[in-house]
Amino acid sequence: MEALSDLGPAITAEREFPQTARAILAALLQAGGAREAVLFTFSDRPSLLSSLASDGFALMPDPAIIPLLPRHVYALTAARGSIVLAPGSSDAYLSSNGNVAPELFKCLAPLKVGAKLVGMAALGRREGDAVYDGEELEALDLLCHYVALAIHNHSLTQTLAQRVSDNLKLMGSLHGFYDNAMEAFANAIDVKHINIHGHSLRVGRYAAAIGEAMSLDTHEIAALRSAGYLHDIGKVAVDKRLFGKPTSLDEDEFREMADHTLVGHQIVSGVQFPWPSIPESVRSHHERSDGSGYPDGLRMDEVPMAVRIIGLADTFDAMNSERPYRERLSFGGVLAEIVRMTPLKFDPNAVQALLLQVRRDTVGSNRTPFLEGRLAEAIAATDIDHMAAGLQHRMSNGRLYLTPGDPAD
Repeated sequence: MEALSDLGPAITAEREFPQTARAILAALLQAGGAREAVLFTFSDRPSLLSSLASDGFALMPDPAIIPLLPRHVYALTAARGSIVLAPGSSDAYLSSNGNVAPELFKCLAPLKVGAKLVGMAALGRREGDAVYDGEELEALDLLCHYVALAIHNHSLTQTLAQRVSDNLKLMGSLHGFYDNAMEAFANAIDVKHINIHGHSLRVGRYAAAIGEAMSLDTHEIAALRSAGYLHDIGKVAVDKRLFGKPTSLDEDEFREMADHTLVGHQIVSGVQFPWPSIPESVRSHHERSDGSGYPDGLRMDEVPMAVRIIGLADTFDAMNSERPYRERLSFGGVLAEIVRMTPLKFDPNAVQALLLQVRRDTVGSNRTPFLEGRLAEAIAATDIDHMAAGLQHRMSNGRLYLTPGDPAD
């Protein structure tokens, strides 16, 4: 009863299980009058005993492993109470194929919850090499009911933790698979003309980086990347000649080009993505804050933030790229024009995040470069600071606010 009173608080204490296992061993040693003991957990796939803690044995491996045959599992499960081992009788309960000799044990206490084997306590020699008698066995059996519950709860926790870990790894591999698949689609979308090669990939990466600078969570950032990869998927249905036309599109040609948003929306709406925002981003990435965009003429408060980010990333890359009907704009000119059109066309928070990522590139604080090649070298950090300050001043209607600097810088 003294051992049991000590065991209760030890089992329920909020601490790491190895400490609990050592407390359990101390109670078992006290109850059985033993000098040596090992606490095992049982797993059935494959069937084996694995030690959680040991005490008193001079050369006990950590962990001690004992594989079990079906007959061993049956014998331990069928046992009613603790088992005193006579010389040579251990083979009925334990295999000798592990890394510990079963002959070291003098008494086995199967740990069961209901009819299910969850572990085993194995005791070695007693003081003076005395045999285990009825009093010690009765005390062990009393304790082992509570020990079995503790081992079972620990195993359930371990199994749950392993399943969570496995699911996270699976999600990671699925996200990796989706990323690779989306990149392949992005490359396929942009084969229409050499001037748009890599556009969809860059839009996906720019959008994800803008989301990261806005402190969105990883799931939202992954959604932005995939939506950016697929935003122009409707262009697979657009006549290839329009992509190489050296002059502006006429009204009919523009309508055909603009319809890529509707075609793309129709394509992706029938696909179950991990991110439900993708169809909306594909349809609405050409909408603008003032309602001048297409296909639905939505205004800012009608456009989700993810769509605003995709639209900004799309415009940013398009303005930085050469087209058959115009030269590439200067990098500083692109940023200045985007800032000038904010908030009329673009979301100011997204634009500030874009400026932040570009600034990080210019000072070399981005672990993964936001821009490609020489673009970041074409503008100074102070120029970006002036743009950001001007935009903030405009958005605050001339009121000035003190804001902390970028911690990443």
